[in-house]
Amino acid sequence: MTRRRVLFPWIAVALLVLAGGHAQLEAAGNDADAGNWQMIVLSGPTQIAVAAPASVTSFDYQAELASIRSAQARLTKEQRKSIDYWNRGGILRWNEILLELVARADLPPAPSADGTYPVPDANNPFADPQFPFGNPPYAARAYSYVAVAQYEALKAAWYYKYLYKRPSPAKVDSGVQAIPSASDLPAYPSEDAVVSGVTAELLKLLFPTSVEQITLKAGEQRQAALLSGKASASDIAAGLALGQAVAAVFTARAGADGMRTAGGTTAIWQAMAAAATARGEIPWVSQETPARPPMLPLFGSVRAWMMMPAEILNERPGAPPSTSSPLMQRELAEVKQAVAKLSREELATVYRWADGVSTPTPPGHWNYIAAPYIKNARFSEVRAARAFALLNMAMHDSAVACWDAKFAYYNPRPSQLDPQIRTVIGLPNFPSYVSGHSTFSAAAAEVLSYLFPNDSPAFRAQMEEAAMSRLFGGIHFRSDIEVGKDLGRRVGAYTVRFARTDGAN
Repeated sequence: MTRRRVLFPWIAVALLVLAGGHAQLEAAGNDADAGNWQMIVLSGPTQIAVAAPASVTSFDYQAELASIRSAQARLTKEQRKSIDYWNRGGILRWNEILLELVARADLPPAPSADGTYPVPDANNPFADPQFPFGNPPYAARAYSYVAVAQYEALKAAWYYKYLYKRPSPAKVDSGVQAIPSASDLPAYPSEDAVVSGVTAELLKLLFPTSVEQITLKAGEQRQAALLSGKASASDIAAGLALGQAVAAVFTARAGADGMRTAGGTTAIWQAMAAAATARGEIPWVSQETPARPPMLPLFGSVRAWMMMPAEILNERPGAPPSTSSPLMQRELAEVKQAVAKLSREELATVYRWADGVSTPTPPGHWNYIAAPYIKNARFSEVRAARAFALLNMAMHDSAVACWDAKFAYYNPRPSQLDPQIRTVIGLPNFPSYVSGHSTFSAAAAEVLSYLFPNDSPAFRAQMEEAAMSRLFGGIHFRSDIEVGKDLGRRVGAYTVRFARTDGAN
């Protein structure tokens, strides 16, 4: 059965808003010392060697300049449009593209005729169901891999830029136009090529059915860099090689981070349910018909960025209220009453934060929130990459910690304990405690409040709204929400502690 793809209204609007405005993104500074900022995965900026460029007076480089002059003399309307598009900032543009890819992939497989659910296969991505199913944990991991790889690659690029200090073509040759204006940032290796190379390789790994779109976009970014007078052919070649080499490091990490076995087995799911029963609790069961296997029950063992496995376990919250306790009965009654008496404003909150199928999921929602702050701050490309890396590392780690708790306790949803509760939005197919929205949102608010402290009240308010939307929607208890927020804050603090000492402040 083919999965039906429906783009939720908010993300369709969001992508239009982000795509709008073709004015050049002018950085407030070049961050010349970024090559010395602390690495996360690479051992250092020289782990991948970039050879010195030819002199700007050399025959080969002069030929490159002539080629740019010739190309600029024949610029088409579409090429100018492409230059305008990428001048907004490659990091921001690729984040928009990634939001779209996740939304397109965020559809659970439909059941087969025999009542079982097929599993997307990375080795056969075009089969039904297509790979991947871009669910929240998968999405959080994808955002983080792309963002961290971009950041590491750009730090390495900045090291070599300021080591070799080759000016941009428009600075070397007055016959080369700077479209729209020339920058003092050294051109070799090209940051656009670095970003296109590292991003395209990872996106092709994560979203193999979109290889054509990804490849075309990456080539378009490199061509725009050349036609705008920012980079020569050799600047671009060096940047592309560096970006692809960094991508290979991250591809190796992804292959061994535990994601391949995060789906678990029937025996593992049954053991989790049996353990809850042995504790005297009612275990979670799928409310779908036919019953669907739980979503990634071993994601809590996937490798985190800022936390060791022992720290994930140490941060695991205490047990939820017992399913037979008076406290659970009160929390159940609260959910039932909230759903029955929703105000218009509360219903709007539920839909605003639904983040269900065919959306970029909760982590993507927070990327969408962050993007205009990053744009308006006029960050350099490397500093913009840092912001997205910090945000998405925290949300990936919060996904790991949240899923660890969910499947440690295997707690039921409100509508399982009281079938009279009619959920306002789709019921996620995994245990209730703790709330993923609450955990993601608290971690995101923690990082964004560090990056943009003057706007912290706005981030905290959105975090509270996102968390409460799940109670209003009838899918989470109060304890799921409050404990999830606390867990997200604690997980986010690991990333903030790293950021305070990474050399970028």
